[in-house]
Amino acid sequence: MKLSTKGRYGLRAVLDLAINGNNEAVALSGIAERQDISISYLEQLIAKLKKAGIVNSIRGAQGGYLLAKKPEEISVGDILRALEGDLNPVDCAEIIGSKASCSGADLCVTKYVWMRISDSINNTVDTMMLSELMKESEKVRSLYGIPEADNRKKPTCGQ
Repeated sequence: MKLSTKGRYGLRAVLDLAINGNNEAVALSGIAERQDISISYLEQLIAKLKKAGIVNSIRGAQGGYLLAKKPEEISVGDILRALEGDLNPVDCAEIIGSKASCSGADLCVTKYVWMRISDSINNTVDTMMLSELMKESEKVRSLYGIPEADNRKKPTCGQ
């Protein structure tokens, strides 16, 4: 399974929002600059995240975006599903719980492979919370001596 830029960039944007928000609205332009994501693409991602109840917007001169919930209450799975849809590795009726059955479902042995992969992916992203990623970010910044206020450091992975 390979995530699209929607999932990868969206996760980075939400993490940036969580780290830089401090209960204040964060401007999209700041996230775009720090994460090297175009504002127009970021607007599309934020709209999906807002619709999913992950972020809220505030209008006006001091406006921007805030997390809709505490970081401890937002899973990586919540974010990825809002942007990517389901995270199943294949479109197998047995995995997605579709009432329409595959003509070979009774004899299909590979469905067990897809089901285990799907369960593993979903369990991983559903138990990994945004707050954990914030702690990891803090560790990395500390390890590399990056001051907390220096948010200009561009990510080098997950792009």
